[in-house]
Amino acid sequence: MEAATQREIRVGVIGADTKTSWAKVSHVPAINDLQGLRLAAVATRNEQSAREAAKAFGADRWYSDPFAMIRDDRIDIVTVAVAVPAHRELVLAALEAGKAVYCEAPLGRSVAEAEEMVNATHSLHTAIGLQGRLNPAVRRAAELVSSGKIGRPLNARIVSQTLAFGPEMPVAQEYYIKRSSGANLLTIAGGHTLDLVEAVLGRIIEVDARAEIRWPIVRLIETGVESVRETADYVGILGKTASGAAFTAEIEAGMPPDNVRFSVEVRGSDGWLSLTSSHPGGVQIGDLKLRSTVAFAEPEAPAVSDNMMETAINVGEVYAQLARDLNEGTYRTPGFREALHNSRLVEAVRRSAEQGVRQEVIKTDS
Repeated sequence: MEAATQREIRVGVIGADTKTSWAKVSHVPAINDLQGLRLAAVATRNEQSAREAAKAFGADRWYSDPFAMIRDDRIDIVTVAVAVPAHRELVLAALEAGKAVYCEAPLGRSVAEAEEMVNATHSLHTAIGLQGRLNPAVRRAAELVSSGKIGRPLNARIVSQTLAFGPEMPVAQEYYIKRSSGANLLTIAGGHTLDLVEAVLGRIIEVDARAEIRWPIVRLIETGVESVRETADYVGILGKTASGAAFTAEIEAGMPPDNVRFSVEVRGSDGWLSLTSSHPGGVQIGDLKLRSTVAFAEPEAPAVSDNMMETAINVGEVYAQLARDLNEGTYRTPGFREALHNSRLVEAVRRSAEQGVRQEVIKTDS
């Protein structure tokens, strides 16, 4: 019976391009490193890139039609690692096919799209790419807070920077500055940052925000063409959690790679803790370092190997938990309901910045 529950779980990744894809540096190495998972298939935009990806990544099969991969009975988990505007159609097709789905964050272009995908989930397993909360140091920080070791949480200061979304960007990323895409500094870097705050301090119940466009014109690197920015490249948030702790968060785009930093400093009545990283891509991508005035057990070793690239660490934690859920019939992986809550939280920040009025955050049913 034990052997039957530990079956090999076959993953198909949509968006596993060999050139500059996020899947290349996170999903693929994590899947290939973790026991019990197999990269069964990859799907990209065309036959040549799909064939190249399968060969480079060691996948069993390749598809130039992602919907054909979704229908493949030999796939257990469909991973959607493509641009946000394409999420809805692919996710709904995968759920219709009865597959477990791991989708990058944000789940959809809007709260309405996220709600639609949640409603289509039923009892299927889902995972959302809010992987920062599963980082071992973040999990240990959450335990320090929940155990009361630093006392009552009083306040927190968060600085969240990224080199992305700055005054110059590749042509392929131009959609990041267009409002209709649903993919921008607030929904991506902001969503990841706020999710990590909630992982450590609990649910955010209200926000007061300011958003600014500091570089209204963006230069597209390959062509030199100038494009008009429609979304903020700086967001400042003052918020409050259900525990009563206040926090401030600055989310800043366009930082020079060597200057990027992320820090969460939590002050409690009996001590403090901090989480820090300096990965140029932002908090969700790299490993984090935990410090505190109180004693704590070292964070657990990541699920992926010691020699694995840093970009695969947090994604590997999601796959490891999702595999356990599939084998044990549990639902502990942050999934589409958490994604919907994150979308509503981000939307509250956007409304507050736009209207200049403090916003309450609607609680999402669990």
